Amino acid sequence: MRPANLACIALLLMVAACDAEEPAALRVAGGDARRGQAVILAAGCGACHVIPGVRGAVAWVGPPLTEWARRGYVGGRLPNAPENLVAWLLDPAAISPGTAMPSAGLTQAQARDAAAYLYTLGAARLPPVPAGMPLVPGEGGPRPEPRMRPRA
Repeated sequence: MRPANLACIALLLMVAACDAEEPAALRVAGGDARRGQAVILAAGCGACHVIPGVRGAVAWVGPPLTEWARRGYVGGRLPNAPENLVAWLLDPAAISPGTAMPSAGLTQAQARDAAAYLYTLGAARLPPVPAGMPLVPGEGGPRPEPRMRPRA
């Protein structure tokens, strides 16, 4: 193999590894992203959601979970923070009564692991500005008025 090819492969591996690192505010205490990926597969989350990195998770029944780390809310009600996501995964109806999201019957440890995996999705593309800081013009899409980043 040529040295240029080896350099390209090494660069691709480094970029892929960067996408798996979540910011400190999005780390789930006691959660393991590798186990979480397996939990998500075993729980059948892909029957309803598009979830990058999870085999067969290509359904559009529920919202896609791509770029999860960039989301503002969990279940449309709580700020996107690790403790809120874990609570949502344990009992969605307690957070949002009438939700179509069923309880997957996860244990506390499984919910932490699944949350840890979800926070790897899109984490590398988070802006360097801390949560709660105003977005600058043009950063937040077509709306001209300033908006705030969700708090972690």
